[in-house]
Amino acid sequence: MVCRLTFFELTGMNFFKKNTPFILAAVGLLAALIFYSLNIPHKSNANVIERWAITVFAPIMKPFSQLSIFGEDVWDNYLDLVNVRRENLHLRKDVKALNSRVIAAEEVFQANRRLTQLLDVKNTIKAPTLTATVIGEDLSPWFGTLVIDRGSSSGIGEGMAVVAADGIVGQVVKVARTSSRVLLLTDHSSGIAATIQRSRARGVVKGKGDGLCQLEFTTREEDVKVGDMVISSGIGGVFLKGLPIGEVTMVKRGEYGIFQTVTIQPSVNISRLEDVLVVLRNNND
Repeated sequence: MVCRLTFFELTGMNFFKKNTPFILAAVGLLAALIFYSLNIPHKSNANVIERWAITVFAPIMKPFSQLSIFGEDVWDNYLDLVNVRRENLHLRKDVKALNSRVIAAEEVFQANRRLTQLLDVKNTIKAPTLTATVIGEDLSPWFGTLVIDRGSSSGIGEGMAVVAADGIVGQVVKVARTSSRVLLLTDHSSGIAATIQRSRARGVVKGKGDGLCQLEFTTREEDVKVGDMVISSGIGGVFLKGLPIGEVTMVKRGEYGIFQTVTIQPSVNISRLEDVLVVLRNNND
């Protein structure tokens, strides 16, 4: 009797022959797992099969456990970075706000200091005064003027003296409704009757340009030395007597002529001037 096997039967037999070890291993592992799971609730000590299953699966489970821990760490670090970035943004905003407050507070402090110094000068001047702020300047080598934020609407008139905390600034020469132009004592067309405070020698302080002045019409015999303080004499009625003008930095007596050359450094730093006082009087007062 001849047995004929179908194609599917032959294929199945070949599959089982080729994969017999794997099939048996899979069945064994499945049986071990079932047996292991059934015995966990009933025994506190592992039997031989349980120990074998633990031994076999431990190397496989360890990498998965490490991978899981690594993934958790990565996620936690990502969340930490997100939180840190958000916190940094908030901190930067806070720092900017604090810096703005510090700058504003410093500006208020400086303004208060300048106004306090002006108030001290105001108390020494026996005439009405008005505080003004510098809003423009022309400090070229040949001309020297400032623009202040007070004009005719505030009672400012041409010819009025302008002073700062350190001394004389100049004289009002042009007036508009809400602003005025001030001719600086360093301008070539400026002239202030002055006195050497120590020796009482007299002369006229004229602008020399480049931020300097010179004392003119002082004879060679007059006692003038480097370091002497020059003040206004009060002659002419524009500037009150005794206001600081500057300090003598050079004295030159030539072989010929009756006058000596005296260079003066103004007491007021014009380039840093922000607030001034206008003396509300003119030549007719």
